[in-house]
Amino acid sequence: MKLVVIGFGQCGGRIADEFARLNGRARSCRGIEIITGAFAVNTDAADLSGLSTIRSDYQHRILIGGRKTGGHGVGKINELGAEIAKEDSDKVIDAIRSTRRFAETDAFLLVAGAAGGTGSGSIPIITQLIKERHADKPVYNLIILPFEHEEQTEERTVYNSATCLKSVNPVADAVILIDNQRYIRKNASLRNNMAKINALIAEPFYNLLCAGEEKKRKHIGARTLDAGDIMQTLIGWTVLGYGKSALPLIRLPFERKNHFRKKSAETSQGIQAMDEAISELSLTCNPQDANRALYLLAAPASEMNMELVKELGDYLRDIAPKAIIRNGDYPRERGVLDVTVILSELDSVQKVTNLYFESTTVLGEIQKKQEELACKLKLIEDAAKDIPSLL
Repeated sequence: MKLVVIGFGQCGGRIADEFARLNGRARSCRGIEIITGAFAVNTDAADLSGLSTIRSDYQHRILIGGRKTGGHGVGKINELGAEIAKEDSDKVIDAIRSTRRFAETDAFLLVAGAAGGTGSGSIPIITQLIKERHADKPVYNLIILPFEHEEQTEERTVYNSATCLKSVNPVADAVILIDNQRYIRKNASLRNNMAKINALIAEPFYNLLCAGEEKKRKHIGARTLDAGDIMQTLIGWTVLGYGKSALPLIRLPFERKNHFRKKSAETSQGIQAMDEAISELSLTCNPQDANRALYLLAAPASEMNMELVKELGDYLRDIAPKAIIRNGDYPRERGVLDVTVILSELDSVQKVTNLYFESTTVLGEIQKKQEELACKLKLIEDAAKDIPSLL
C-alpha cells in the first residue's frame, strides 16, 4: 500500500518525518516504495526547520499563516489554526498535486496531535478538502492524544482534543487513535522519549505497507495482505498494535526440524507476539467492541505454518468475536517473528467519550473565568473614569 503522508503542526510533522524515514528504509533494504509523498504543514517556521528527512523545499515543508502568525505558531488556539488552514489550503493541495508518483497513491494519511493549535485545527479542514478533491482515495487520520500530565495541567489541551476528534470523525474514512501515554518511558530524556515515541508510532505500518508492494516471489506470502484488505478494514475509530518474538538467526545442521518441542515453540512464539500486540494497542479499548479486525504475520518462511496461522486467527476471534477478520503472511523478516494487529470500526472508545465530557466541563470553566476577568477589568475602568487621559 502506498500513502501520501501529511503532518500538521509540530507533532504531526515529526511523525510524517518518521514515515519518510521508513520509506528510505524500505527503499534501501527492500527495494520498494511505500510513501509517494511526505509533507509537513505548520504555522511555525522553527518546527519545520527541526525535521530531518522530509525534503526542505517549500513544497514539502509548507509554512501557512505567515501573515497572521509571523511564522511563530498559533499558541494552541485551534480555531485560529482552522481559519489559517481554510485560507492557505491551496498551498497544501498544490503540493500534493506536484508529487511525482501521485497516480500510484492508494490513500492519504494525515497526522496531527489533538492537543495542539495548528495540528488539531487544520487537520479536519484539509481532510474535508482532500475528500472533495480526491473522492476515489480514502483519507485516514492518525490522531495523537495528549499525555496525562498535559490533560491535568492545561485546560486548553482537553478542549482542543475534543474539538479535533469531533471534527475529524465525520470527514475521515478512519481515525487511528494513538495515546502518547502508552509509549512513554519515564527514565529517558525528553528528547529521546519523543524520538522513541515517534518511531514506535510509525513502526507498525512498516510491514503492513510493504507486504502488498513486494515484487520478489520469495517474499510474497501465501495469503498476501494488500491495499484492498487494509481499506476494507479501516473504518471509523481504529487502534493498532505490534508485537514480536526473537528467533534464532542460525539453525544448527543437526537440529531436528520435525521435533514436537520445536513445533510447540513456534506456535508459542507466535501467540506471544500476538499477545504483545494486543496488550500494547495504541489506545486502551475493549477488543469486543471491534467490528473489523486484521492481523499480519511476518517471519521467515520456514517459521510459518498453517497451525500457527490458525492459532493466531482463533486468538483474535476469541477476543473480538463479532469482528470480520482479515489476515495475511509476509515471509520476509529474519531472526524475528512479528505480528501487526488492527482493530477497527469500534463501537465504543472510552477515552474519546471521557474527553468529550471533560471538555464540556472545561468549556464552562473557561467561560466563567472570562466573565470574572471582564468584571474585574470593568471595576478598574470604573475606578479610573474621573481621571483625565493624556491621549
